[in-house]
Amino acid sequence: MTAISLQVEGMPTSEWLTAREAAQYLKVKVRTLLLWVRQGKVKAFALSGTKRRVWRFRRQDLDAALLESPVLPSIPLSVRSTEGRIA
Repeated sequence: MTAISLQVEGMPTSEWLTAREAAQYLKVKVRTLLLWVRQGKVKAFALSGTKRRVWRFRRQDLDAALLESPVLPSIPLSVRSTEGRIA
């Protein structure tokens, strides 16, 4: 994994990841990650000057996206049918 470190004066160091690296970090496929970008679930930065979009991701943005929308518990469903039951 070759993350690019960027040091800006007064700013903390942030790592820039390619789409492949970001997908590996999140343990999802690249297609899934890019779908999340289109849906606005993950923040990404498009590089200009290319025919196709080249995306870069910050590790802190990926972490924030995961922490932003927790999975809510669902009501457990019963395997047994309540129809036709005699009480």
